[in-house]
Order: sequence, then C-alpha cells, then structure tokens
Amino acid sequence: MNSDRERTPIPVVSCVGRSNSGKTTVLEHLIAELRRRRHRIAVVKHYHRSDVEFDVPGKDSWRFAQTGAEQVILAAQDRVIHIRRCEQAPTLAEVVGEIRDVDLILVEGYKGAAVPKIEVNRRARDPELVCVGDEMLIAVVSDQCFDLDVPQFDLADAAGLADLVEAHYLGERQRR
Repeated sequence: MNSDRERTPIPVVSCVGRSNSGKTTVLEHLIAELRRRRHRIAVVKHYHRSDVEFDVPGKDSWRFAQTGAEQVILAAQDRVIHIRRCEQAPTLAEVVGEIRDVDLILVEGYKGAAVPKIEVNRRARDPELVCVGDEMLIAVVSDQCFDLDVPQFDLADAAGLADLVEAHYLGERQRR
C-alpha cells in the first residue's frame, strides 16, 4: 500500500433488506466478482444476538475466552481470528475502524448506519423497500422494478453491481 492509500479511509457499502431477501447471496456474488477484478474485500456481518460463537468448545482459545480474557487472538498459518469481548454492541464505525489492508468494506446489515446502501428486495418477501427516502440508498437489487432515481439491478447481475461499486468507490487506481 502506498502512503496516499493508507491515509484514505476505506470505502464502506452496506447491503440491507428484509430477512431472507437474499442479501448474503448478493454479497457472495458481488465479492466473487470484485475479487475476480483483483480488489481486496472485507465483510462485516451485523448479528443481532449475543450468543454467537466462532470458537470450538474445549479448545485452548475457547478456554482462554471462558476464563475471562478480554481478547483472544488465534494465529494460524493462513489466517488470524481476533475475538474481542464487548460490553455493548459496537457501532459500525468502531468495527470498520479495526479493518486494514483492503480496498472496500462490504457490510450486511447496519440499516441505520449513515453509509451508502444497496437494498436487496424480493417481491415474494415484500413488495416494498425498507430504505425508501433514505438518501444513502445507492442501488436496488430485486426481481421487480421501483419508481426510484437510483440504479436497479436484477438479483443475478453481480457484474453490473460490481461496475457501480467500482465506479463510485474503487476506481481504476485501486485495481491490483
């Protein structure tokens, strides 16, 4: 990374929509397309419950966390897993502040955050959008059309969505 990019905040784009609307699938395809274009991507998944576990009960790292360690970092040959205990749910800004060395941060959820949003909608789930009137809405991905002044994409159009994200948030200078 050059020094200019280190000082430039990493762009953040959130994928929002109702439960089971296809947000994860849209993000999977968008990530694959952006990776194909050689961009480095981080993903933040907003989870509304507090019972999430990423560790294996009985393993050393799990035991350290159960004993009360505030942070446990598991360092392997091909990845680092960092688990940090929180007294309250972190804001998106706090989570994003911990991310380094990527070109773009994609978020699933955090509908109320003041970041650009792509709404995923399926007619069978809900005929209405959840982000109507949200100035941060930059695109809709759906199996239906809406009377809006933002680009709209079919659920299967990962390349078109990647073109939009690349043009607005990545640009040619960040392509590897």
